[in-house]
Amino acid sequence: MPAHPRKDEFAEARAAMVESQLRPQGISDPLVLEAMAAVPRERFVPEESLPLAYSDRAVNLGGGRFLMPPAALGVLLQALEPTPGERALVVGAGSGYAAEVLRSMGVQAIEGEVRSTGKGKSGFHLILVDGALEEVPDSLVAQLAIGGRLATAIIDRGVTRLVVGTRSAGGFGLRSIGDAAVPPLPGLERRQAFVF
Repeated sequence: MPAHPRKDEFAEARAAMVESQLRPQGISDPLVLEAMAAVPRERFVPEESLPLAYSDRAVNLGGGRFLMPPAALGVLLQALEPTPGERALVVGAGSGYAAEVLRSMGVQAIEGEVRSTGKGKSGFHLILVDGALEEVPDSLVAQLAIGGRLATAIIDRGVTRLVVGTRSAGGFGLRSIGDAAVPPLPGLERRQAFVF
């Protein structure tokens, strides 16, 4: 892509992203494909990163924040199985892109931070963590309604795994749905235990 792409080049890059990044990863949900084909990723990256807006890797937004790779986001969205009208909380990078994709799918999405969710609203049908964590905080799970789904990337012994989980009356569990290169969210590292 040229240093300063034209508008029609972005539309071509968006279509290529769907065909060469999303579909090969098994993403077939029409809502996910249509939303990611419609929402202009280039609006959510700094000008100096415009040529990278549709690359299949994380895009640096500055300040330790990144835009998740398209395929990783698509896999997480498909695993969440969003339904129009559901309420979603997007926490993490604060780029606005993931929330806009969910809104394009008919979901009522708002953005928040992991640190502030303990005092936030509860009863979300969906929570999407826009970045990788070492563990999912209990305060975040508490924001889910019973039957609500959460998707994120978990750093597990140096490997970043895409995971999805559902909250039930009896608890919350995660299942792995693949591996991906998703940058960690800054400031949310697990505290190290005392070591001799």
